[in-house]
Amino acid sequence: MAKLEIIVASTRPGRIGRQIGQWILTDAVAHGGFSEVELVDLAEVNLPFMNEPHHPRLGQYTHQHTLDWSAKVAEADAFVFVMPEYNYGYNAELKNAIDYLHNEWKYKPVGLVSYGGVSAGTRAAQMIKQVVTTLKMTPVMEAVSIPFVAQFLDENGSLVPDDTMTGSAKVMFDELVRVSEALRPLRSGE
Repeated sequence: MAKLEIIVASTRPGRIGRQIGQWILTDAVAHGGFSEVELVDLAEVNLPFMNEPHHPRLGQYTHQHTLDWSAKVAEADAFVFVMPEYNYGYNAELKNAIDYLHNEWKYKPVGLVSYGGVSAGTRAAQMIKQVVTTLKMTPVMEAVSIPFVAQFLDENGSLVPDDTMTGSAKVMFDELVRVSEALRPLRSGE
């Protein structure tokens, strides 16, 4: 079974990405298709903007934060990016986290949980597909898109998903399990 890492992309004060990530974590564990599920919060990873002197494809990392990030990404078999939409695109912190590495991302599927206003973050989700496919990742078509996300927060700030969101998450997890297994021989070099 695959290890799933859920990466919360937003780092700004007052963000709601962490609450969305917690919901996705709970549903992923309940899904039962993964050997392990971990929430990785970019606000806690705290990567400075790219400061490695060598191209990431060489894997010649000089900073401890890069070595730690490399190990974290390498141990996963699949990902979910929980991402906001900022100005019709995805946020700089997520792009930076992706660009730090190269080989560690290869042959791993990624599910997208996007959120925002009327577009539900779908423009950001479409934009990131170009980047992840360049790294030989496979974005699954099944996704969770949350429009007017504030309406799904309760008085404590926790996310309360509706049936559409929960159903979308389930089919996304199903597909991540299938695609992760299909890509396993490529990850292992078989």
